[in-house]
Amino acid sequence: MVSFLFQISDWISNPTILKIVTNPYLLFAVGLVLLIKGGDWFVDGASGIAQKFHVPEILIGATVVSIGTTLPEVMVSAGAAFRGNSGIAYGNALGSIICNTALIAALTIAIRPSKAQRKPLLLPVTFFFLAAAVYVAVAYVTKDFSRVVGILLLCMFVVYMVLTVRQALKGARKASADSGAKRNAEEFSSEISGQEAAEEAVQSRSAVLLLVLLAVGAALIAVGADLLVDNAEIIASNFGVPDSVIALTIVALGTSLPELVTAVTSLVKGHSSLSLGNIIGANLFNLVLVSGTAITIRPFGVPCERTLAGINTSLLVDIPVAFFVMLILTIPTLRREKLSRWQGIVLLATYAAFVTFQVISAVCL
Repeated sequence: MVSFLFQISDWISNPTILKIVTNPYLLFAVGLVLLIKGGDWFVDGASGIAQKFHVPEILIGATVVSIGTTLPEVMVSAGAAFRGNSGIAYGNALGSIICNTALIAALTIAIRPSKAQRKPLLLPVTFFFLAAAVYVAVAYVTKDFSRVVGILLLCMFVVYMVLTVRQALKGARKASADSGAKRNAEEFSSEISGQEAAEEAVQSRSAVLLLVLLAVGAALIAVGADLLVDNAEIIASNFGVPDSVIALTIVALGTSLPELVTAVTSLVKGHSSLSLGNIIGANLFNLVLVSGTAITIRPFGVPCERTLAGINTSLLVDIPVAFFVMLILTIPTLRREKLSRWQGIVLLATYAAFVTFQVISAVCL
């Protein structure tokens, strides 16, 4: 056994093998595979849990799925805060909101517009704009995100989760009561036969399997996103792309890849409401969880690396665009209870203009 381990160690340390397994193109491909498979399992687990416990898919998307797909943003911002890099900690949240809404949600809407129930959307949308109001007030008035602000944002996250879980439990109890009434109306026996007990045991095991799929899928998404972003940066550097452009494009898009994979997988599997709930929930978590965690770890001011006509470009462009695209996504949807292709087109055009501005300003300003 010991000799076998030594053989493996020698094999791994072989320069040729080491060069292959550390090849950025190979690791990029591995990250992509992990993302795709992780997204597949994650959607299966989430939609299965929603069906099993009679919870609306959009509610599952706005909580469990959103937390799982926001993990890369949390890790990136927390790590940046620990290192004192306020630019990444600040920009990651806003950039992800813009990417999630104006690229990922926009693509799914443009490809397949769908209906959307107003009631499950009200809570996450309301909390998002409440958090946005706090964020805007701090950014434009004090320009300093203190630890108190970070704790306030985290408290909003906790309150949102409590209200969401209560809403889910209430819906589950109502569904259970309706099911019981239907069973009585059809004069089902009150005695549970041995066969029914066996079926319940199978259902119990399937619930565990669904939770395992959810957890493993989230882990694969997080690892895959990390591999993809790190090696995309290396590949881009090999081609001589400036670091500032890499940070504005690859890193921002990379941390939103889980949302993209989950959205596309949900669309293919016919769970469009799960995708919408995931996007809105992820955007909310980017403000209250991602930003709240980073600010609490190490408070920072609004970065002022670039200006346009003497005004901080973040205050002039980044924050307004982030909340403008959310208004385009949510307000018409709440009013008409459906998503329209024009929303997707407007959002995609906004994203293209935003990225173009960021690249030009990175080079010229």
